[in-house]
Amino acid sequence: MLSAIPPPSDPRVIVGTSHADDAGVFLLEEGAALVATVDFFTPIVDDPYTYGAVAAANSLSDVYAMGGEPLFALAVAAFPNDSKILPLLSDVMAGAADKAKEAGICIIGGHTVTDKEPKFGLSVTGRVNPARIWHNRGAKAGDLIVLTKPLGTGVATTCIKWGIAPKETENIVIESMSRLNAAAARAGRVAEIHTATDVTGFGLLGHLLEVLEGSGLCAEIRHSEIPVFPGVRELMKRKISPALEKVRGLPGAGWIHRTFGIHPIPRSSRENIAHQQAKVRFPPLFPEDEVFLMVDPQTSGGLLMFVPEERADALRGALAGAGQQSWWIGRTHRLTSPEMPRITVV
Repeated sequence: MLSAIPPPSDPRVIVGTSHADDAGVFLLEEGAALVATVDFFTPIVDDPYTYGAVAAANSLSDVYAMGGEPLFALAVAAFPNDSKILPLLSDVMAGAADKAKEAGICIIGGHTVTDKEPKFGLSVTGRVNPARIWHNRGAKAGDLIVLTKPLGTGVATTCIKWGIAPKETENIVIESMSRLNAAAARAGRVAEIHTATDVTGFGLLGHLLEVLEGSGLCAEIRHSEIPVFPGVRELMKRKISPALEKVRGLPGAGWIHRTFGIHPIPRSSRENIAHQQAKVRFPPLFPEDEVFLMVDPQTSGGLLMFVPEERADALRGALAGAGQQSWWIGRTHRLTSPEMPRITVV
């Protein structure tokens, strides 16, 4: 989609649409730039307040992933013109406003339209030092790769929608999606990491590929080190009966039909695999479910950080000091041949 936008001609545009970065960056003056992003989506949880909080955290994440600090936000909302549904918008806005307050910013305006399906998110503007932008071209050979949240929100939220997720799994996943990436980003700045991105709709492999391709590198990823939310692997083995699909009124929507039934795997996981599989080498007989987890679309996922080995201890200390969990999942390498896979999973 971004390829349809003409490249910006203004020399003050530091980051535009060329490299699939997390946000745009515009130079204000020497040493100061604005970072801007927008993100919104349909409800993924039942509670409207929680929906607003998760949507806000997800939108703010792109600013953190660029190494920036948010300044303010505008709300973007689409809701049906229905007297029973419109009051819920106040709860959605309250959740978003509280999350924005936690981030130290205000929502100063916004825009709403009428739509048959609710949608909500934020347009966030922040600031960043132009010399310290984390962009998709910033990783270096030998960097350690660090992830700050587990995987599995795509599977979990699909199961939440269908009412089959255990409450414990639901609570853990919602807490993670609602958690800002602010502490992880501060730790990254303190440790002077090379770059970062956030793991969202393209899954772990997709966003890792964006950085590797932008930086001209490849990587080895240790499957055993990749974190997954408790209960998600068990949910992936569930089968949904055709009768339940019919009752829900969405036959087949959002599900991959496999040989022995209908499993709660988001449709976009299949799309991610189609775009990414040629660039990834898996071990022989690698489990299919584990592939799906590595491309599972995340909502308000963690940061994926790239840190030189000599600053790894500084990052560990900064993350631990902030109470931020982290998983050290692999390392980047030089790409010595165009035939090499971008990602090798071991």
